[in-house]
Amino acid sequence: MRRPASIAPPKGKLGILTPGMGAVSTTLMAGVELVRQGASLPIGSLTQMGTIRLGKRTEARVPKIKDFVPLANLKDLVFGGWDVYADDAYQAAAKAGVLDAKDLAKAQKFLKNIRPMKAAFDQRYVKNLHGTHVKKGKTKFDLAEQLREDIRDFKKKNKLDRLVMVWCASTEVFMKPEAVHQDLQSFEKAMKSNDPAIAPSMLYAWAAISEGIPFANGAPNLTVDIPALEDFAKSKNVPVGGKDFKTGQTLMKTVLAPAFKARMLGLAGWYSTNILGNRDGEVLDDPGSFKTKEESKLGALEYILQPKLYPQLYDHFYHKVRINYYPPRGDNKEGWDNIDIFGWLSYPMQIKVDFLCRDSILAAPIVLDLALFMDLAHRAGMRGIQEWLSFYFKSPMCARELYPEHDLFIQSMKLKNTLRWLMGEDLITHLGAEYYD
Repeated sequence: MRRPASIAPPKGKLGILTPGMGAVSTTLMAGVELVRQGASLPIGSLTQMGTIRLGKRTEARVPKIKDFVPLANLKDLVFGGWDVYADDAYQAAAKAGVLDAKDLAKAQKFLKNIRPMKAAFDQRYVKNLHGTHVKKGKTKFDLAEQLREDIRDFKKKNKLDRLVMVWCASTEVFMKPEAVHQDLQSFEKAMKSNDPAIAPSMLYAWAAISEGIPFANGAPNLTVDIPALEDFAKSKNVPVGGKDFKTGQTLMKTVLAPAFKARMLGLAGWYSTNILGNRDGEVLDDPGSFKTKEESKLGALEYILQPKLYPQLYDHFYHKVRINYYPPRGDNKEGWDNIDIFGWLSYPMQIKVDFLCRDSILAAPIVLDLALFMDLAHRAGMRGIQEWLSFYFKSPMCARELYPEHDLFIQSMKLKNTLRWLMGEDLITHLGAEYYD
């Protein structure tokens, strides 16, 4: 990919559309409004609080990322979305129970005005949800066309200049790529024949790409991670990315596993269990949806530790992941890990991690960053898979001939070097030999 000759400025309003207006998206909406009011800080958002080093360390050039690259301003963001329930954003946020009443009260007027559009939904793909606010159509293609109409109407009504879409809805049942996913003609034919290989999330991705809108997938669903939609995005000059927001337990894995490999410490086993009680936990209580999430969570260690290169350290390590629905916990997920490692002369050691995290509090700034960076990529003429945004995903998409990069620190370097590259700055290698000549 060539460096863009120019990046279009972020003029006007940017619409952020979220399929799914539950805990994650309403926490994002309320949080952005509180930040705009000056009532809170955008903690967890790289685009709002992160810095980037430019040039040599001796130059002391460390601007904020939002001052370095032309990102949309928070005051220009407009929110909308779809949901299987008709609750407005305030009602949905209150039911999700993520934010305290005093914080919700500050954003109540704003949230009350955000009402979901009817969702394209099929319970066969999310068995534990019983949607009542859903579209009707003879075919999946009809539903996708209705989504396109929603997008156009939302843009016109809100006088928007640009749009991005970030999937914040539930995890669908496990699916593997099939023949109908290989090219756009087969994919669209399958939509018209109601082929079961076309999941609802794919309809949103197809609709977004058709309307020239960047699409990021925050769930482990197959969705846009298929040749038909990857190629479609390239042909339409649309950025896409995914999948599955990297929030709690997997974030810890992509921090700890690189440390083990860096110090050549062996791994015998890694047992992970989660308890959570929000809508996500209810959905994942179904074995089909859990299988999709399990695949997403299991992949990171293999790619980071590279057992084929280090068989004495990482061959045949045991890795188990469990997710348990526990309603009393609500959105406050607990991720517990038991890690059995070994060191010098193969002597065993243990590490235990108990991460009492707030799932949507961790996810909301990810959605914000992805929306702003996807918009930047679009204005820069970047298209197709945005691997530089792997930093935000459990199962990062990449070119078909590559393997995904899961190491958080490599992902961070890749993201920041991409921003330097976009702006014509030197890439940072951290070699530093010139200081000692």
